[in-house]
Amino acid sequence: MEIKIASDAQQVGQIAGSLAAETLREVLRRQDRARLIVATGASQFATLERLTSEPGIDWARVDAFHLDEYIGLSADHPASFCGYLRDRFVSKVPVGSFHYLDGTRDPVDVVAQATEAFRKGPIDLALIGIGENGHLAFNDPPADFETSATYHVVQLDEACRMQQVGEGWFGSLEEVPTHALSMTVKAIMASQNIVCSVPDERKAEAVRNSLQKEITPDVPASILREHPHITLVLDTASAKLL
Repeated sequence: MEIKIASDAQQVGQIAGSLAAETLREVLRRQDRARLIVATGASQFATLERLTSEPGIDWARVDAFHLDEYIGLSADHPASFCGYLRDRFVSKVPVGSFHYLDGTRDPVDVVAQATEAFRKGPIDLALIGIGENGHLAFNDPPADFETSATYHVVQLDEACRMQQVGEGWFGSLEEVPTHALSMTVKAIMASQNIVCSVPDERKAEAVRNSLQKEITPDVPASILREHPHITLVLDTASAKLL
């Protein structure tokens, strides 16, 4: 694991976005297409802003995949990750394909279709973050490290749901959906490269636990230490407890 520490959230995004762009350009120099996992949330604002403004990426040769989504939210809901990705990524670059997770459809069908698309080839790069409770995607603790599924339906714990309120996506805990569609831990870890953006003091305890405590499903992001090609980009606030 390579760790980079930036001064603030904006610089986290500049570093992570530039690194992601460099990785995609290198992949596209070696092969016909690149496959990318795109995350959402406040931690990804600056990363996606930088990535979508980087030159020299043949986006028509990139196939991208949605990491997670609330069950029951339409793309027009302010907290929808489909809407987030549409506005901050898909509308910004002429990506070859984007595989949304539609939270309004039957979850069984969505999981089946997303899994079929995902398994057509290896993932070259995953952009991810770490939650305040240490979650990866919506895999809250204790996360399932063993399932061979690619996507699954998960129940969100209260800490995860309160994070969404704290970031301003919802007005109250009661408004936050209780279940979501999420890429599994094994599917994320199968990515050949990972760039993980984690700004903000709110994430400091999760960062410390992920890096300095045992690797355990009780701290889902601790598994990232086993990945051979990952860059973790922190700011001084999220790194303060290291």
